[in-house]
Amino acid sequence: MSIKLTKTADGQYRQQVQIGPHRLFADARIDTQSDSAPDPHDIYDSALAACKAITLLMYAQRAGIPLTDVAVDITRDASEERQGRYQLHLDLMLGGELDAAQREKLAQIADKCPIHKLMTQVETIITTDCK
Repeated sequence: MSIKLTKTADGQYRQQVQIGPHRLFADARIDTQSDSAPDPHDIYDSALAACKAITLLMYAQRAGIPLTDVAVDITRDASEERQGRYQLHLDLMLGGELDAAQREKLAQIADKCPIHKLMTQVETIITTDCK
């Protein structure tokens, strides 16, 4: 899959991201005029939230766990990002009549979502070509 990014005409930094038939936008939060879309950190963080929610819903369905909804609240601490430490805290709100054992199992499964693994266990190699 190819992701295409192009600058939009509206805004100094606003970007359009095309992922197949889907389109989203990113912007920089330098001032109130450049806050027209999530910044790249928001998109990175939201990928983790979405992956955890989807993973839990899929797992619960297969395992017969009565999970009806997952809401995720992320708190970011990027104060040490330049020193190589980027911290995300996720609060998962699980809907459905779940017992303590099911909640514990879902908490374990949440940390096994593919994006969590990608962010914490995989070496990412990036090559950049300028044309």
